[in-house]
Amino acid sequence: MKKINGLFFLTLFAVAVILCGCGERTAIPDDHKNIEGLEFSERVSLEYAECFAIDRYNDGYSVIYTAEGVSYLVVPEGGKIPENIDDNMKVIQTPVSNIYLAATSSMGLFDSLGCGSVIGFSGTKADDWYIDFAKNAMESGDIVYAGKYREPDYEMLLSSGCKFSVQSTMIEHSPDVKEKLEELGITVFVDYSSYESHPLGRSEWIKVYGEILGRSDKAESLFKEQSLKLENIDTGESTGKTAVFFYINSAGQAVTRKSGDYVTKMIELGGGENVFHDLGNGSGMSTVTMEMEEFYSKAKDADFIIYNSTIDGELSDVEELVSKNKLLEDFKAVKEDNVWCTKDNLFQETMKLGSVISDFNLIFTGEWTENSPQFLYKLEGGGENG
Repeated sequence: MKKINGLFFLTLFAVAVILCGCGERTAIPDDHKNIEGLEFSERVSLEYAECFAIDRYNDGYSVIYTAEGVSYLVVPEGGKIPENIDDNMKVIQTPVSNIYLAATSSMGLFDSLGCGSVIGFSGTKADDWYIDFAKNAMESGDIVYAGKYREPDYEMLLSSGCKFSVQSTMIEHSPDVKEKLEELGITVFVDYSSYESHPLGRSEWIKVYGEILGRSDKAESLFKEQSLKLENIDTGESTGKTAVFFYINSAGQAVTRKSGDYVTKMIELGGGENVFHDLGNGSGMSTVTMEMEEFYSKAKDADFIIYNSTIDGELSDVEELVSKNKLLEDFKAVKEDNVWCTKDNLFQETMKLGSVISDFNLIFTGEWTENSPQFLYKLEGGGENG
C-alpha cells in the first residue's frame, strides 16, 4: 500500500509540473521526431490548442504529442510498427474499435465525426449522458457500461477484445488502473483538453480523434465551423453586461466558477463580464463554493443570471429558482427578467463551444429574440411582477 501511495503522489507531482507549463507547450517538442523508415511530411496547424501536437509522416503514419509528455504513434491499417521507436512512445494500431471511453468530454467529438460506433464501452452510465447518441447507444446495448475510470471491468474489456481506452486526466489519480490496463494490452490515451487555456482549444481536440479515426478532413471542417462562430462575434468590445454563472448545492450554498475558468472565458468572449474578478485564482478547482449571504452581497447586481443545470437538472421557471433560496428574489436579474438556464448537455458537447460562446453573445446583445440560443433558455416568470 505504501508503494502505491508513493507512486500516486509522484504521479500527481509530475502531472502538476507538466501542466503548469501546458500553455507554453513545454512537454511537446518543437520539432518532429526522426523515426526509422518514415519520412516526415508536416506538423498539423493549430489555432487555439496548446496541449497537443500532431506530426504526419508518409504512408499514413502520424505521431500525436500530449501535455503528459507521452507520444502516440498512429499506425495505419496494415502498416508495420517501425523498429527502434522511443520507449515512451505508445502505439495506436488502426482501425480502432471496442474503445473503452472514460473521458466524458470526448464522446461528442466521436459523435460529431460520425464514429460513435467504434466505442464499445463507457465509463459513464446511460442516465448520466446528455448526448443523445451516447444515451441511445447505451440503452440499446451498442455501448456497454464497463465501470468508472478508477474501477473498470477488466474481464469484460479483455474478453471483448478492447485494445484502446480514452481517459480523462482523472486517470492520473489511479496510476495502478492505468498500469493494469496497459499490462492487459490496452493502449491508454489521456485527453488533456480540459487544460486548454482557450475554450476553443478544447474543441480543437477533434483534430486528435480525426487523426486516429482517419477523419482528419472532417475534423478540420467541423472545427473551422466553430472557429468561424467566434470570428463572427466582436470579442474586442464588451457589451457592458455583467453575469453570474452558478448553481445551488444540496447544502444551500452557491457554487460558481472561478475567475479565469473556461466558462467565465466563454462569457467574456461572448461580450459579457463575470461579476467575480478574482475568485479562486490559485486553486486547482474550477468551481468555488460560497455561503449564500456572501454570494448575494457580491452578485445581486449582476445584469444576468445564468443557472448551471448540469448538476441538479433543468429549471422550469424563475419560481423554481427562487425556491432554492429566497435571497435570489432580490437579484437585479430576477427583477429585470434576465434569468437564463443552461441545457443539461452543455458540458458534454466539447465540439460546440463556439456555439456556446455565440449563445452568450445572443443574450448579452438581446439578439436572442431573433436567433434562439442552442444551449441556453430563458426562465419565464421574472420581472417586478413575475
